[in-house]
Amino acid sequence: MAAKEELYTKVTPRRQRQNRAGTVKHGSTLDVLLSMGFPKTRALKALVSTGSRNVQAACDWLFSHVDDPFLDDPLPREYVLYLRPSGPLLHQLTHFWQQSRLTCGKNKAHNIFPHITLCQFFMCADGKVEALSDALQTTVANWRGRFPMPLPLELYTSSNFIGLFVEEQVAEVLKSFAADFATEATAKADAHVEPHKKQLHVTLAYHFQTNHLQMLEKLAKSMDVSAGCDWLAVLFSRDIRFANHETLQVMYPYVPQNEDELELVPGDFIFMSPVEQSSASEGWVYGTSLSTGLSGLLPENYVNRADECDTWVVHGSHSFLNCASPSNSGNTVGGLSFDGQLDGSLLDSLGDPPRLGGLCQPLQMLRPSSQSCMSKRSLYVCRHGERMDVVFGKHWVTQCFDSKGRYIRSNLNMPLSLPARSGGCRDYDKDCPITVFGSTQARLVGEALLESHTTIDFVYCSPSLRCVQTAQHILQGLQQEGKTKIRVEPGLFEWTKWVSGTCIPAWIPPAELAAANLSVDTTYRPHIPISKLGVAESYDTYISRSFQVTREILAECKTPGNQVLIVAHASSLEACTRQMQGLSPQNSKDFVQVVRKIPYLGFCACEEMGETGVWQLVDPPILPLTHGPNHSFNWREMLMQD
Repeated sequence: MAAKEELYTKVTPRRQRQNRAGTVKHGSTLDVLLSMGFPKTRALKALVSTGSRNVQAACDWLFSHVDDPFLDDPLPREYVLYLRPSGPLLHQLTHFWQQSRLTCGKNKAHNIFPHITLCQFFMCADGKVEALSDALQTTVANWRGRFPMPLPLELYTSSNFIGLFVEEQVAEVLKSFAADFATEATAKADAHVEPHKKQLHVTLAYHFQTNHLQMLEKLAKSMDVSAGCDWLAVLFSRDIRFANHETLQVMYPYVPQNEDELELVPGDFIFMSPVEQSSASEGWVYGTSLSTGLSGLLPENYVNRADECDTWVVHGSHSFLNCASPSNSGNTVGGLSFDGQLDGSLLDSLGDPPRLGGLCQPLQMLRPSSQSCMSKRSLYVCRHGERMDVVFGKHWVTQCFDSKGRYIRSNLNMPLSLPARSGGCRDYDKDCPITVFGSTQARLVGEALLESHTTIDFVYCSPSLRCVQTAQHILQGLQQEGKTKIRVEPGLFEWTKWVSGTCIPAWIPPAELAAANLSVDTTYRPHIPISKLGVAESYDTYISRSFQVTREILAECKTPGNQVLIVAHASSLEACTRQMQGLSPQNSKDFVQVVRKIPYLGFCACEEMGETGVWQLVDPPILPLTHGPNHSFNWREMLMQD
């Protein structure tokens, strides 16, 4: 709070000063907003938050932020000046970004696109931002013909950093350019800019796992750093309030069920601070919406991690080679697609015909064509459907069975009947069934697979009843019930550390499952028998077990074109596929964070890459399944109150 108050003291006096003539150059755009009745401070904030695109963009921002508690906050945005590559060198760097992310996962470098930092982040009053953009344009114009081309770059690697460093003498020239911009920014916009004093470089990777160094270094050495490049001087800004927050992107719509929840619109970004999560229950996070400025709780599995720079705003982009500079300052920031969200072609398209995405969006996974599916094996991993104990509470068995052990249905979402258990109804405490809606979820997935002309050759599932039932209903939707038998594999059970008590669940044996009309293969011999499962196994043991059983399953289904379905747990989507891609396991903390976001019937697909033994994730042949909660309703309590 002390730091924020210090910033406010620097900003507040400027609101009381008289603007000198010519300091605000938004011209007609600002005038139109003022004539519409918007306060000047809000109009300026809207313009800088949208890159001064046009009146419509500013109006949209103002209307969407009408309930933003910080709408009248005098705190300005933070700005930074980067050199960004374009042309062939950008193509090289983009390829490195994509391949490094695919093979080794995301590291800290992926948060921001390839760039050379020319100054530290600095603040500029909203009314001076246009003048700041003019300062950059003037500085670049003065440096045309003097800017060193090409920039000599040298690869440097260490145990946790890989980068391309600018040759020292040339770096001093770039620092002189940054110093000239700082002088112009002070004169025109009253902004204090501190040029970068450290070695200038393009960061390729840092804060990565040690065992990824060799692969990342190999990818870096394969680049041609002498490839042609027109370096662009680009001025960016970000909201200073969220500088240390994690950026998330909304994947699915969500309508709030309670007052403290946040409405989610696909494509919006959410800022999340780890220190604000103490009030959030498991499966939920607390965050602030970029598009509205509102804060609240949201379901964690409705968002994905995004890159920090995805929410930055561009205020000017200028080429040192092209006199008709592709400036995006003023009212012409066409690359901005939504409240400061950067469009992937923003800078790459400027004098760069191939238009490769320069913001390093996650690699677009390709859906396998029907031709490739004929020869390549496919592996699908799916989580089970909605479970009874989550919907009706852990004491549901006590509520649904009478003193003689007879099942009594008390809700439409409870199944009509349950399989008899030799150990009695208490065995359901650790091995619950799925709900009626869980059955519907599974059938929908099966019907979608049928519609996509996907035929499943083999089905393997965890011994948990919820997984066997889910597999059964998927086969019903596929119209393969009775034709394809379910192979119950204990090795696919979830991490036993998550099992309560001192023993593993007493699962229903395959013969009894078959007697209960479940299409189970009673002749199947498991790769990992139940006797090999121990309680509270280590994380490494669980990951090794999942990898082992997946490899042995695929070795058993080795005919080209085989399509294998595994129905198991949320953790299985990660544990059964990561090492099959040639990747190292995540640490247990990151693993748990991934697993928490996988919903019922979460579905992923892997495809074999030739005969290399390595698999890659591809788009599943079906759409994702999303639905909202439906809380319990008691008409007596709700409608007969005094």
